[in-house]
Amino acid sequence: MTTIPLTQRGADLLKAELHRLKSVERHAVIQAIAEARAQGDLSENAEYDAAKDKQGFIEGRIKELEGKLAAAQVIDPSALDAGGKVVFGATVDLEDQDKGSKVTYQIVGDDEADLKQGLVSISSPIARALIGKEEGDVAEVQAPGGVRHWEIMAVRYA
Repeated sequence: MTTIPLTQRGADLLKAELHRLKSVERHAVIQAIAEARAQGDLSENAEYDAAKDKQGFIEGRIKELEGKLAAAQVIDPSALDAGGKVVFGATVDLEDQDKGSKVTYQIVGDDEADLKQGLVSISSPIARALIGKEEGDVAEVQAPGGVRHWEIMAVRYA
Protein backbone atom coordinates (compact mmCIF):
# COMPACT_ATOMS: atom_id res chain seq x y z
CA MET A 1 0.00 0.00 0.00
CA THR A 2 1.38 3.42 -0.91
CA THR A 3 1.64 6.08 1.74
CA ILE A 4 -0.31 9.32 1.51
CA PRO A 5 1.63 12.40 2.65
CA LEU A 6 -0.34 14.74 4.93
CA THR A 7 0.52 17.65 7.15
CA GLN A 8 -0.66 17.41 10.75
CA ARG A 9 -3.40 19.95 9.93
CA GLY A 10 -4.57 17.79 7.02
CA ALA A 11 -4.62 14.64 9.16
CA ASP A 12 -6.59 16.49 11.84
CA LEU A 13 -9.15 17.66 9.24
CA LEU A 14 -9.63 14.11 7.94
CA LYS A 15 -9.99 12.77 11.51
CA ALA A 16 -12.57 15.46 12.31
CA GLU A 17 -14.58 14.63 9.19
CA LEU A 18 -14.43 10.91 10.02
CA HIS A 19 -15.60 11.57 13.57
CA ARG A 20 -18.49 13.75 12.31
CA LEU A 21 -19.57 11.12 9.80
CA LYS A 22 -19.49 8.33 12.38
CA SER A 23 -21.02 10.19 15.31
CA VAL A 24 -23.50 12.57 13.65
CA GLU A 25 -24.22 11.79 10.00
CA ARG A 26 -24.45 8.02 10.38
CA HIS A 27 -26.98 8.31 13.20
CA ALA A 28 -29.01 10.96 11.36
CA VAL A 29 -29.35 8.79 8.25
CA ILE A 30 -30.32 5.75 10.32
CA GLN A 31 -33.06 7.86 11.89
CA ALA A 32 -34.19 9.06 8.44
CA ILE A 33 -34.38 5.46 7.19
CA ALA A 34 -36.43 4.44 10.23
CA GLU A 35 -38.86 7.34 9.69
CA ALA A 36 -39.22 6.53 5.98
CA ARG A 37 -39.74 2.86 6.77
CA ALA A 38 -42.55 3.79 9.18
CA GLN A 39 -44.45 5.41 6.31
CA GLY A 40 -45.27 2.01 4.86
CA ASP A 41 -44.73 0.75 1.29
CA LEU A 42 -41.00 0.99 0.55
CA SER A 43 -41.30 0.28 -3.20
CA GLU A 44 -42.56 3.81 -3.96
CA ASN A 45 -41.05 5.68 -1.02
CA ALA A 46 -38.72 8.41 -2.32
CA GLU A 47 -37.61 9.42 1.19
CA TYR A 48 -36.50 5.85 1.89
CA ASP A 49 -34.56 5.65 -1.39
CA ALA A 50 -32.88 9.02 -0.73
CA ALA A 51 -31.94 8.02 2.82
CA LYS A 52 -30.49 4.69 1.62
CA ASP A 53 -28.49 6.51 -1.06
CA LYS A 54 -27.14 8.95 1.53
CA GLN A 55 -26.30 6.04 3.83
CA GLY A 56 -24.30 4.43 1.02
CA PHE A 57 -22.43 7.67 0.41
CA ILE A 58 -21.64 8.12 4.11
CA GLU A 59 -20.42 4.55 4.54
CA GLY A 60 -18.29 4.85 1.40
CA ARG A 61 -16.75 8.10 2.61
CA ILE A 62 -16.05 6.54 6.03
CA LYS A 63 -14.20 3.66 4.37
CA GLU A 64 -12.27 6.10 2.16
CA LEU A 65 -11.21 8.26 5.11
CA GLU A 66 -10.24 5.25 7.22
CA GLY A 67 -8.10 3.97 4.34
CA LYS A 68 -6.42 7.33 3.83
CA LEU A 69 -5.69 7.74 7.52
CA ALA A 70 -4.31 4.20 7.73
CA ALA A 71 -1.96 4.93 4.82
CA ALA A 72 -1.11 8.46 5.94
CA GLN A 73 2.43 9.58 6.53
CA VAL A 74 2.04 12.67 8.70
CA ILE A 75 4.82 15.16 8.08
CA ASP A 76 5.42 18.07 10.44
CA PRO A 77 6.85 20.95 8.36
CA SER A 78 8.35 22.63 11.43
CA ALA A 79 10.47 19.53 12.10
CA LEU A 80 11.91 19.48 8.59
CA ASP A 81 15.51 20.34 7.86
CA ALA A 82 15.78 20.18 4.10
CA GLY A 83 18.63 22.64 3.83
CA GLY A 84 16.57 25.34 2.16
CA LYS A 85 15.17 23.05 -0.53
CA VAL A 86 11.47 22.99 -1.40
CA VAL A 87 9.95 19.77 -0.04
CA PHE A 88 6.52 18.54 1.01
CA GLY A 89 5.16 20.81 3.74
CA ALA A 90 7.40 23.76 2.88
CA THR A 91 5.94 27.24 2.57
CA VAL A 92 7.34 29.04 -0.46
CA ASP A 93 7.26 32.75 -1.33
CA LEU A 94 7.24 33.18 -5.10
CA GLU A 95 7.43 36.04 -7.56
CA ASP A 96 6.06 35.73 -11.07
CA GLN A 97 8.92 36.92 -13.28
CA ASP A 98 6.57 37.83 -16.13
CA LYS A 99 3.97 39.82 -14.16
CA GLY A 100 5.82 40.74 -10.98
CA SER A 101 3.04 39.40 -8.76
CA LYS A 102 3.93 37.68 -5.49
CA VAL A 103 2.26 34.65 -3.90
CA THR A 104 2.90 32.34 -0.97
CA TYR A 105 2.06 28.64 -1.19
CA GLN A 106 2.44 25.71 1.16
CA ILE A 107 2.87 22.32 -0.50
CA VAL A 108 0.40 19.89 1.06
CA GLY A 109 -1.35 16.57 0.36
CA ASP A 110 -4.04 16.18 -2.26
CA ASP A 111 -6.86 16.06 0.31
CA GLU A 112 -5.89 19.30 2.02
CA ALA A 113 -5.19 21.47 -1.02
CA ASP A 114 -7.09 24.78 -1.14
CA LEU A 115 -5.69 27.41 -3.48
CA LYS A 116 -7.71 30.20 -1.82
CA GLN A 117 -5.82 29.49 1.40
CA GLY A 118 -2.47 29.17 -0.38
CA LEU A 119 -2.35 25.37 -0.04
CA VAL A 120 -1.24 23.62 -3.25
CA SER A 121 -1.31 19.89 -3.83
CA ILE A 122 1.96 17.99 -4.03
CA SER A 123 0.73 16.60 -7.36
CA SER A 124 -0.06 20.02 -8.88
CA PRO A 125 2.13 21.31 -11.74
CA ILE A 126 3.48 24.20 -9.65
CA ALA A 127 4.43 21.96 -6.70
CA ARG A 128 6.10 19.44 -9.01
CA ALA A 129 8.11 22.27 -10.60
CA LEU A 130 9.16 23.64 -7.19
CA ILE A 131 10.20 20.41 -5.44
CA GLY A 132 13.97 20.24 -4.97
CA LYS A 133 14.61 23.87 -5.87
CA GLU A 134 16.10 26.48 -3.49
CA GLU A 135 15.77 30.18 -2.77
CA GLY A 136 16.87 32.16 -5.83
CA ASP A 137 16.04 29.36 -8.30
CA VAL A 138 13.48 29.86 -11.03
CA ALA A 139 10.78 27.25 -11.57
CA GLU A 140 9.24 26.88 -15.00
CA VAL A 141 5.57 25.91 -14.66
CA GLN A 142 3.38 24.72 -17.50
CA ALA A 143 0.07 26.46 -16.75
CA PRO A 144 -3.16 26.41 -18.78
CA GLY A 145 -2.34 29.92 -20.02
CA GLY A 146 1.18 28.96 -21.05
CA VAL A 147 4.59 28.65 -19.41
CA ARG A 148 5.09 30.77 -16.27
CA HIS A 149 8.38 31.48 -14.54
CA TRP A 150 8.35 31.74 -10.75
CA GLU A 151 11.39 32.88 -8.77
CA ILE A 152 11.67 31.37 -5.31
CA MET A 153 12.09 34.28 -2.90
CA ALA A 154 12.03 32.31 0.37
CA VAL A 155 11.50 28.76 1.67
CA ARG A 156 10.15 28.21 5.21
CA TYR A 157 9.29 25.10 7.18
CA ALA A 158 6.51 26.27 9.50
